[in-house]
Amino acid sequence: MNAPPVHPSPHRLRRLVTAVWDYVRRAPGTFVWLLALLASTLVIDHIDPGTRDEFLRQRSTNLHELATRPVRVLFASAFWLDGGGWIGYVLLYNIFQVPAERWLGTLRWLGVVAIAHVGATYLSEGVLYWAIRHGRAPASAVNTLDVGVSYALAGVQAVLVYRIAKPWCYLYLAAVLLWYGSAMVHGRSFTDVGHLSAALLGLACYPLTRGRGEPWNPATWLRSLGVRLHHRLRHD
Repeated sequence: MNAPPVHPSPHRLRRLVTAVWDYVRRAPGTFVWLLALLASTLVIDHIDPGTRDEFLRQRSTNLHELATRPVRVLFASAFWLDGGGWIGYVLLYNIFQVPAERWLGTLRWLGVVAIAHVGATYLSEGVLYWAIRHGRAPASAVNTLDVGVSYALAGVQAVLVYRIAKPWCYLYLAAVLLWYGSAMVHGRSFTDVGHLSAALLGLACYPLTRGRGEPWNPATWLRSLGVRLHHRLRHD
């Protein structure tokens, strides 16, 4: 005889909804951004593949668009994904953007995002402009597709160095610089320049991190997690 299905009690369901809402409301900017990215991803999925690149190029921070309508494309490019699934960014945003926004507060977090996104865009496109002027890249590169949130993500990843206690922050810093530095050495594309530039700009945002509480210590967190698990196992 099959056992009857087990349904969660209304009390447990309310607790789950409350916990999820509490998690989301503590990083409103991140989750509004994710919703916007979901909407734009759904739009892209319904655009004919033959016109998709041109559609994104008009919202791209390439040299042509930056020269003609910079404010529009700098804003619009941060709400479209060029490669990589939306689910992957949900994971990355919860690992990096959510802790950063909770720690810095929404306004300071937005400051880091804007500095990394705008600064890295101009630095990388400046390198591309130099390459075109010196014959290292074709003239058609002024229309290169360049949209996405990766520069902002790199900047936030870097600024989290100041959230972590010593000596763990040095290991984290080395990992961030190795990741983006090695990509630039091996790739040597203007986007690789942009990612490393964004990480360095994130590190330069140290003044925005002042007065944001004690650094997070991974060792203390692991000990606390171990104590909670031990306590739960003893009472189960």
